Amino acid sequence: MSDESLHDDLAELLRRRALTQDAARPDAVARRHDGGARTARENIDDLVDPGSFVEYGRFAIAAQRQRRDLDDLIARTPADGLVAGTARIDGAACAVLSYDYTVLAGTQGALGHRKKDRLFDLIERMQLPTVFFAEGGGGRPGDTDYPTVSSLEVKAFALWAALSGMVPRIAVVNGRCFAGNAVIAGAADLIVATENSSIGMGGPAMIAGGGLGDVAPDDVGPVSVQAPNGVVDVVVSDEAHAVAVTRTLLGYFTGPASPCAVADQNALRTMVPERARRAYPIGPIIQTLADSGTVTFLREKFAPEMVTALARIDGRPVGIIANNTMVKAGAITAAASDKAARFLQLCNAFGIPVVSLVDCPGYMVGPAAEAEALVRRGSRLLVAGAALTVPLVAVILRRGYGLGAQAMCGGSLHEPLLTVAWPGAHLGPMGLEGAVRLGLRKELEAIADEHEREQAVRAATAAAERNARALNSASMFEIDDVIDPAETRTLIAATLAAAAAHPRPAATRRFVDTW
Repeated sequence: MSDESLHDDLAELLRRRALTQDAARPDAVARRHDGGARTARENIDDLVDPGSFVEYGRFAIAAQRQRRDLDDLIARTPADGLVAGTARIDGAACAVLSYDYTVLAGTQGALGHRKKDRLFDLIERMQLPTVFFAEGGGGRPGDTDYPTVSSLEVKAFALWAALSGMVPRIAVVNGRCFAGNAVIAGAADLIVATENSSIGMGGPAMIAGGGLGDVAPDDVGPVSVQAPNGVVDVVVSDEAHAVAVTRTLLGYFTGPASPCAVADQNALRTMVPERARRAYPIGPIIQTLADSGTVTFLREKFAPEMVTALARIDGRPVGIIANNTMVKAGAITAAASDKAARFLQLCNAFGIPVVSLVDCPGYMVGPAAEAEALVRRGSRLLVAGAALTVPLVAVILRRGYGLGAQAMCGGSLHEPLLTVAWPGAHLGPMGLEGAVRLGLRKELEAIADEHEREQAVRAATAAAERNARALNSASMFEIDDVIDPAETRTLIAATLAAAAAHPRPAATRRFVDTW
């Protein structure tokens, strides 16, 4: 049908609709591309299944009619800088929102806030997993069409925060993300950020306004700061990589997939050194246990002594926590406890079973550790473990000592649905040499010769090690079994399959910590 045969109102609709698309603003799109970035609509098109995006509020414009010409607003502020709607990602229903940095630097406008309120309500009603591209400069001071003094009555932030623990929410950040935009990211469950991101609760203008000096935008909260401090979950090279990782992350929350290739499980037999003091990388063990190519490590640079990852085993999504002996011998620090406890909450909120790989000498001790509020922060892991209603399987790889090992097992070796150990594992109420020195203090003090005293320590420690062997622990039924490492994946898969055959106990509604 030719344009001449269209009714005037339909022709006007199609003209206005065309003005909302990237093609209508080639200059803005070119500037975006020249900066090495993609537009909001390009990211959404890459993320969602073709033809599945149902947009809300495409005709909204910036609330600046009192100071700008209407045609100018229609041409330059499409969607009020917030593209939003429902879609499908790999077949699963979801919601997608994206600030548009080509529109007033991705700032949060009056109509954009109303649009978020509308989408957040729909997300709750339809229980939609959500992806939010959060890049932008925060609140917008230039809107004039709505009388306001503070705008603090805006509901969007409360509504977004209230979705915590209700639906999985992933924030994607590229470039600069400040103030209200940063809060949107910070209140999400997971943050994926490109290497060039700068994330901060206040941008340069707010920093200068507070009398804190002039700070370049890229120096406010660069990834070099926000990855080691735990703000960012996954760091990626660019927006294309961010979209790919986001699709993978969302898939963990939308249920099982077809099983794929699996590594040779016999390799597990030699991945843990026999020497108890020799460190080893835990990543290869996780990648061997999981379906090939399905592991995503989270917050790798934050508290690296504790590893958290999402993966699949036999197609089933699982969360994995593991002690990393390469850092602080795998001891549980205050930061490690924060990291693991929050991860357990995330898995529990969305029904993802947990696998715990234990090689733990216990909690970190000493004045320096206590200065980091270890008593409170370290206890978070025990509290989070006690609240789990999802299946938990614990595998003691080598050392399982003290409260730290208990915390890795939900508070007790008998809390997991299955607790097994590899044959070289040792268990004890505390590190064995420390236990010897403490328990035999008087006897050791009575030995005058230092060399002879240390020989006595070594002999007593060797005896304690024989007693602490996993097979001896299993003979007392402290653990469920001692297994060939090559059997680990099969036993985990069988246990999780059995658990999935029955509904899990109802969980009390909880939010997921932003930390």
